[in-house]
Amino acid sequence: MNTAPPLTVRELIRRIEQRFNDAGLYFGHGTDNALDEAAWLVGSALQLAPHELDAHLEDRPTPAQQNAIRALVEKRINTRQPLAYLLKEAWFAGLKFYVDERVIVPRSLTAEFIVEQFHPWIDPARIHRILDLCTGSGCMAIACAYAFPEARVEAADISEAALAVARINVENHGQQGRVQLLHSDLFSGLAGARYDLIVTNPPYVARAEMQTLPPEYRHEPALALASGAQGLDAVTRILAAAPSHLNPGGILVAEVGNSAASLQEKFPSAPFTWLTTATGDESVLLLTAEQLRQHHAAFAPTR
Repeated sequence: MNTAPPLTVRELIRRIEQRFNDAGLYFGHGTDNALDEAAWLVGSALQLAPHELDAHLEDRPTPAQQNAIRALVEKRINTRQPLAYLLKEAWFAGLKFYVDERVIVPRSLTAEFIVEQFHPWIDPARIHRILDLCTGSGCMAIACAYAFPEARVEAADISEAALAVARINVENHGQQGRVQLLHSDLFSGLAGARYDLIVTNPPYVARAEMQTLPPEYRHEPALALASGAQGLDAVTRILAAAPSHLNPGGILVAEVGNSAASLQEKFPSAPFTWLTTATGDESVLLLTAEQLRQHHAAFAPTR
């Protein structure tokens, strides 16, 4: 009796795509659609980096590999955990990072601006000291260390658990001598420190939005997501304190997600530059040290 040959990688990906769509999964943790997530799952199970997958689409995984892939598919559907947690990996700025439930899954839109060295908003040659505030997995700090090889990078987070994950990534990337991890509630543990570049992806989810998040997000630490009634608690504290931590000519780059409109409404006179990603998103803001100082009174906390 003839038996059908094992499925090709291409066929597996298409079948998994259909399963994911039928299951009504939510995609927002490294991918935004079922096809890309299926490709990521299969590629990772076959130990292929995303850029290597196309060359292997006609390969036929072994029965053992196909069984492992099927088990991952079922777990993704049944638990609604982000795929990054199941694989213990995420990709950011073309780099692979270890992740688990102690940190949110890296997905910051700031990645493409890091790779571009924030051109044309600052001269890379003048960046000597960088801060990644709310570092989580350490992905932005490490990406900055690659993008600015002459700069000193510091990565701060309020969560000791998150810093433990960041430490794994610093070691995996051999950046122990370049990236320093610091325990700090925003700037509170950084008295006197000044930087040429501050990047941050702080919590920015509003209270009402937290109640409506898809199940996938409920596996992530709420500490890294929730930020008060309007989603602005963390970023307003950052804007108020940043002038004291930026060198002249420095810049602050912060991602604020769905809270961008609320932030603009709260500070209508602030000269935010909204950076446009390749997909047209505009939820990453940039302010220069001079702009932050000029508008310090507006950003200062009210009593």
